[in-house]
Amino acid sequence: MKRGIVIMKKITVLGSGSWGSTLANILAENDYEVCLYGIEEDVAAEINNLQTNSKYLANFKFSKPITATTDLAEAVKDASGILFVIPTAAIVSVSKQLKPLLSTANNPILMSATKGIEPGTKRIVSQIIEQEFDKSVVDNMVVISGPSHAENASQKDLTTLSVASYNEENAKTVQQMFTRDYVRLYTNSDPIGVEVGGAIKNVLALAAGMIAGKGYEINALAALITRGIRELALVGEALGGQKETFYGLSGIGDLIVTASSSNSRNWRAGKQLAEGKSLDDVVNNMGMVVEGVKTAQAVHELAEELNLDLPISEAVYRVLYEQTEVEVEITNMMHRPLKREFQ
Repeated sequence: MKRGIVIMKKITVLGSGSWGSTLANILAENDYEVCLYGIEEDVAAEINNLQTNSKYLANFKFSKPITATTDLAEAVKDASGILFVIPTAAIVSVSKQLKPLLSTANNPILMSATKGIEPGTKRIVSQIIEQEFDKSVVDNMVVISGPSHAENASQKDLTTLSVASYNEENAKTVQQMFTRDYVRLYTNSDPIGVEVGGAIKNVLALAAGMIAGKGYEINALAALITRGIRELALVGEALGGQKETFYGLSGIGDLIVTASSSNSRNWRAGKQLAEGKSLDDVVNNMGMVVEGVKTAQAVHELAEELNLDLPISEAVYRVLYEQTEVEVEITNMMHRPLKREFQ
């Protein structure tokens, strides 16, 4: 446990959005030197000058000073830990830029708090990173996921997360790095399951927003979460995750928080779609990446490839990519052939 305090000094957070800023703040509170990397000059300037990030987090100020930069080489110089909190679509590009910048002598721990699955390849984030680095990097990297909205965690709402790695020492190091009196972390040895859970819950959160947009309430939401976790577990186990993971923090825990709060951009996107807005308008006006949109495409591809029965996820896909009506999908769902609950 002490290894994290003694060795980890400078931590680079890649991604200056709401969750990246929140995680950076937790690290700063634990007395790490933190550098926050992003591509928006105005955001970096505000962080450096005012120690706020009003574009992504209202009524928030970093507890201790951090630096921000749009220069990746500057950001990762001398870093002993690098945390990815960037959109899934940017992982390949940033990884390609990052590889020649990493010092083999420094050998930083790589961490990921990005939640998504890449359409086409159907790769989770660690597999995308592995393609650019090598398997040893992925075997030692740590995945951070769980029921957490940045807006709440930044205001010190009680938050629990999973930290998963094949390298138990690294998982314990990262567990110690992020522990605060309002943040509690549990180690986990199933990074695949933790990543898949964090990704697929975004698709189900789109569905939750859709039923809310059509005026359905708590009964419908409970049904969606309960049947949705079954779909999440089916995909997760098919991809190599452990069943128990999907009934923990990064599975049902993350699904509950994302499917039941307007702080979820996926929930908000689903609600707006159900209210009649176009997908392009929703995505372009959200201000942040709606990961569930691309992940829905990847899940659809997986369902076809692996012959998985995923009625909720497939309904979301049809609304997004085949322009079917939300109410039609709900009606069709409720008229599916009757069956046993567990089979």
